[in-house]
Amino acid sequence: MKKKLLATLLSASMVMGIAACGSSTAETPAPADTTATQTETKTEATTTDAGSTETADASAIDTSEHVVITYMTTGGAPEGNQTDEMLRQLNEILTEKVNAELEVYYIDWTDYLSVYNLTLARMDGTVDLVGTASDWLDAWPNAKNGAFLELSEDMLKTYAPKTWASVSPEHWELCKYDGNIYLMPEDNYAQWTNHGFAYRLDWAKEAGLADGVKSWEDLTTYFKYVKETYPDVIPWDSDGTQYATMVGGWITSHSNYVSIDGINSGAMWGGTKDDLYTVYSPYVTDTDSLVEFAKMMKEWDEIGVWKTDVLNNTTSDNREDFKIGRVAAEQHHTQTWTDLCSHKDGYTIYDDPNAETGFFYFGEETKNLVALSITHGAMAVSAASKNPERALMVYDLIRNDPECYKLFNYGVEGVSYELTDDGMRKTPEGYNSATDGISVNYWWGRNDDLEIKDATMNWDAIEKLYKEYDAIKIDYPYGQFVPNVDDIQSKIDNINDIHTTYMKQIAFGKYQGSAEDIVAEYQEALKKAGIDDVTAELQRQFDELYK
Repeated sequence: MKKKLLATLLSASMVMGIAACGSSTAETPAPADTTATQTETKTEATTTDAGSTETADASAIDTSEHVVITYMTTGGAPEGNQTDEMLRQLNEILTEKVNAELEVYYIDWTDYLSVYNLTLARMDGTVDLVGTASDWLDAWPNAKNGAFLELSEDMLKTYAPKTWASVSPEHWELCKYDGNIYLMPEDNYAQWTNHGFAYRLDWAKEAGLADGVKSWEDLTTYFKYVKETYPDVIPWDSDGTQYATMVGGWITSHSNYVSIDGINSGAMWGGTKDDLYTVYSPYVTDTDSLVEFAKMMKEWDEIGVWKTDVLNNTTSDNREDFKIGRVAAEQHHTQTWTDLCSHKDGYTIYDDPNAETGFFYFGEETKNLVALSITHGAMAVSAASKNPERALMVYDLIRNDPECYKLFNYGVEGVSYELTDDGMRKTPEGYNSATDGISVNYWWGRNDDLEIKDATMNWDAIEKLYKEYDAIKIDYPYGQFVPNVDDIQSKIDNINDIHTTYMKQIAFGKYQGSAEDIVAEYQEALKKAGIDDVTAELQRQFDELYK
């Protein structure tokens, strides 16, 4: 794929404003070790011209044989809740519509990645639909190794027509490996995992920030005010683990840097919005900006934003303390803020009728916001599936049919959830998640067109911020990049260690000497560790993929 084409596709996706993908708490995995080979599957799809948006004629699809479709997902199997009853009701609908039923195959979180990949590598037809991800579940290595079925346009148009029609051509391009589609993306579900600071908006207004916190300088003003005005409140009771997120947020807020996911924990390499495919590391090039960051963090330390033992603060429970008014800020991602800004049971902060929770997101000053990859959650079909066409038909229903969607995502109405008078979702009286909830871990095709809003959430505030995000965001541009780091892994490991050692000091103002000196020392250590060599190798791989 040519670099110019990808740039065009990115520009188009910026205009379309399709929502970001879902999230997971799983860690970034190691490379896959699957060894399966690709198998062929014949379909009955009618041939259409390449690029046509018309769906093929599905009237001749033979569904006379009842089949069982197995859906594989990560997470432990449920015990004693309503999952079985939900599936019983769902399977009645699936049987009526496509003469199929669905079973769930769970991959427990213990050693999940190796078990997941080995299950796919067996190629024994155990699973049909496979929840996957490009950034934490080895989607591209598994596609490369033949574990996933190539999904032709005709096959998708025939057996998953609503999914085909709902995904833009630009997004289908991002689901291709070596020119072929292997994934169906979760590209119409708003879930933001970009980081920033949740804070007391009412207190920020008291501090003279009429529009709330809009910059790092505003944060300094806010923290000073809290420290002086509310002496019993800790501005931010950090546990000292947020150093990489802090400096990454600073760089995002003071440049147009777009980081590549998955190289190291600090996301220390990437391009810029103006030049996406020229790789650099701002940690060695943006010296003046890093010095300013170090100076501000020293100021925060002197103000008393965090406890003096911040780097050894193992007892912090900052998020829970924010909910009850003991701290004034929480640094995490937008999804966390959507919870904190909502007036939920036990959130005694809102006993004060004036209390509001605002959010300052990293990149706000420069309008530098990158949406989660649309293949952070995606569905694939196992290359060993005995019924790939029917698997696609089942997926198309779960993703797009309102009745199937509500059952699979929320459970049985009246037991797992109920609707309020204004059509929102709440838990019934006496609800117990252990017995009344469901567990299908469907993170691979959620659809905002069919979502039922949670009645406990502050949707006025949430939708206002999401609208702001949608106006400026770009899609993650590196979703198809699978770095080969075998020859540079030792250098990346050393760089990671250096970054951790220095940034713990810099990001919490605990360094000795001047900001200029500590940044110079840090950058010199990075260069000795081979950061320029890593940058050059990543550029070489980018050139192979994008030029």
